[in-house]
Amino acid sequence: MLNQRLDMIREIVIVRQPVNACVPVCHTVRLSVLAEGTGALQYQWFNYVQKDGHKEVCEVAGATQPHLVIKAEKSQKYSCRVNDRHLNHKISDWAHITVLDVGESGLPPRWQGEPHIAVNPKPQTLRPGARLTLRCTAFGIPHPQYQWYRNGHLLSDQTKEKLLVQQATSQDAGTYLCAVTSVLGESWSHPADVDLSTFPSAESKNVIRRTNAGRDRTETDFYRTSVAFLDHMPAEPRVQAPPATFTATDKVALLIGNLNYSHYLGLLAPVMDVHELGQLLQQLGFRVLSLLDLTAGQMAAAVDNFTQLLDTGVYGLFYYAGHGFEHAGRNYLVAIDAPQPYNTSKCVCVQRIMRKMQDRRTALSVILLDACRTWCKQDSVLSVIQPLRPSGNTVYGYATGEDAQAYEVQDRGKSTGIFTKYLNKYILLPEKVTHVLERVSEDVNSDPLVKGKQAVEVRHTLKEARSLTDPVRSTGHTRELFLRDVCWRRANELPQKRCVTFPCGAQVEVGFSALFSNVLVVFASVKRSDLHILDCTVALSSKPAMENAFSRQDMSGELDSLLLNSHLNTPDSTLWLCGLQTLEESLLIRVDLHYTDGESGRHSESQRLNVGKPLVASCGLRNKAAPTNNNSAQAHTADTSHRRPHQALAGTARPSTRKAECVAQTAVERNTPEEYDEDDMLDFSNLK
Repeated sequence: MLNQRLDMIREIVIVRQPVNACVPVCHTVRLSVLAEGTGALQYQWFNYVQKDGHKEVCEVAGATQPHLVIKAEKSQKYSCRVNDRHLNHKISDWAHITVLDVGESGLPPRWQGEPHIAVNPKPQTLRPGARLTLRCTAFGIPHPQYQWYRNGHLLSDQTKEKLLVQQATSQDAGTYLCAVTSVLGESWSHPADVDLSTFPSAESKNVIRRTNAGRDRTETDFYRTSVAFLDHMPAEPRVQAPPATFTATDKVALLIGNLNYSHYLGLLAPVMDVHELGQLLQQLGFRVLSLLDLTAGQMAAAVDNFTQLLDTGVYGLFYYAGHGFEHAGRNYLVAIDAPQPYNTSKCVCVQRIMRKMQDRRTALSVILLDACRTWCKQDSVLSVIQPLRPSGNTVYGYATGEDAQAYEVQDRGKSTGIFTKYLNKYILLPEKVTHVLERVSEDVNSDPLVKGKQAVEVRHTLKEARSLTDPVRSTGHTRELFLRDVCWRRANELPQKRCVTFPCGAQVEVGFSALFSNVLVVFASVKRSDLHILDCTVALSSKPAMENAFSRQDMSGELDSLLLNSHLNTPDSTLWLCGLQTLEESLLIRVDLHYTDGESGRHSESQRLNVGKPLVASCGLRNKAAPTNNNSAQAHTADTSHRRPHQALAGTARPSTRKAECVAQTAVERNTPEEYDEDDMLDFSNLK
């Protein structure tokens, strides 16, 4: 009986550790520890105390509760021991309380622990080879993390309060920013410009020589030595005019792929097309937001967020793969919730996207469409290209011509759009963007699978030889860079990897990955288990339950391809969470552990992880209303029971399916206005 009771005694598990903190002098800090065990638990807090010239661990008098409130007067470390009445105990991690005396802290009156920068980095002018030190110090509960940037580019090895370069070179010159983050938010430092001076000039040497005249012997020897030293230094390099190259103040790209339609044939190619193009654009320095399966309202919200990131001098690129059509000289992108037949008021107008991009005065605006342009002959109105006014450095790359279809194919077991296949082949070339698209056009025209069926069309008002490979130069645009970086980081932020310890003693590592900005992949692997724990298996689920866009039977090949390309080790369990833009509350990940314990049979234990609103979930894309006609009646939805499933073709690449089905040639009776924005049709830029 006693043995049975002892078996029921659980080991003490510290569920929440006390956190590190950085606070001003005399700030009140509350440390907490949360533990689970059998029966009532007892607590005792400890800290380091200076005794006889060295530090000793001593009890904090009267600190016997799970919470400890201190008035931070100096930097200290605290830990808590948790006991039960069965003589079991567990000691928490040490919490480092850093106290900074920086004069006026500037903390808001009701500061809740969010990162607050107290010391900003200062501009510096250095000589080549000198030591570069920048400092950014912030208060935070928990202690914030630091990440430095130079000219908008992340410095992966600079993640501390101080940025240190032992011997600065010309590559270290530029504008520096530091991002300070914690679970409570983020803050950005003031920009600090670092300039590196050149070698001493011939004029500097002449000044010393002139000053030498009239000196006594001691002074003359000193100055002679100085001049000799300067004469042996390299001469000041002759300044040459840089080659005529174009630069961007930043590069931003929005990629949308729609594949799981409610009322139209499902597609395969947008998955790999968006994923691979996004990776290539990142190599070119673009900040990429990639999204799958958006409704009309979500597409409109994504475009709004995207255009807000654009500004003077920025290169903006919009890419879409999915169903599309053309009506009255305009191109429309079909959202996954669009009804049948095609309805302009329920889709997204491409020309409106371009106008939004141009309104931000971008240095280059590029729209690439891998979709059909089949004419939608509603009310017998044919597509007519309107005479529009010229504007900007704008480029349209259409996968196909007017009233024609675009095809996706199976190429060596991978689904891809013909247009995007060749676009990805050439997009890294350092050539004028229209020249790149001309190469794509030539390859598509010569592809035997679509020859005579699909021909790329390029239209532009490009007045300068700008390329997608042009470098980014953000000098003078630090504020805009800061705002873009905040928004972009929020849309691409992943939860931290977690190690979950179960009462049975097993440990499961939970990691996170993002192949798209609204698709989170959760991985779980058993890392450790006691000898008596056998046959461990892990299952993952989420609350709320999120749809898996890859659950279709014909998507298995695309899913395997993405997994193989992204992860070398096979996890014990994988969970795909798609459509994060619909998330309205914090996401909870449930980790279920199933195991056999000796002769007692099969057991299950569960743990839950709160991962907040990861990736694009925090950007509010679900809040945008779909574009609607103020006078529109309920749109007609056709019966889709006759739709055939997508047939994935094996072997060599062959045309698989159209990006958009043919629209009926007969007129469709409607009692709604033709389009909600026809009155400004002539306001868009004229393209050649």
